[in-house]
Amino acid sequence: MSKGLKIVLLGYMASGKSTVGELLSQKLNLPFKDLDDEIEQVVGMSVEQIFDKKGELFFRKKETEILKQVMGSEDGFVLALGGGTPCYANNIDIVHINTSNTFYLKLTIGSLVSRISREKDKRPLVANIMDHDLPEFVGKHIFERNQFYLLAKQIIDCNQKSVEDIAKEISRTLI
Repeated sequence: MSKGLKIVLLGYMASGKSTVGELLSQKLNLPFKDLDDEIEQVVGMSVEQIFDKKGELFFRKKETEILKQVMGSEDGFVLALGGGTPCYANNIDIVHINTSNTFYLKLTIGSLVSRISREKDKRPLVANIMDHDLPEFVGKHIFERNQFYLLAKQIIDCNQKSVEDIAKEISRTLI
């Protein structure tokens, strides 16, 4: 694989972007980057703290700034975007200018709700939503964001697939 190969994973929160990304980066011998981790390093706060203390608008501005820096690098990597990243500030265009290897990790609403309900405390957007309201929230959010997710060059149906299977499927389709 080429040293400058850039692979970008997008999808809703808890869709497995970081988990798949880490395995894929090992298989391809490329560094793994998580955009949220990159933001946390620059700002010096967790995503939850940024949302709480500085607000979502500040977060989204930093997200775009850091995405431009990461995507502008000459080096190759596997990058997991935040769930909302493709939906704001023409971020999806920033990604597509720099790579054709974009993958939407798609799951059913039921699968996402199941995963999210187990880790709500780590998810600022859903931390205060009651479990019985999660399916409606996730469904509405997916409806709003899907138009951006579908701009990925490849859509990977992740339902009933292992992380290993998803990583193999992505590897087979790299440009």
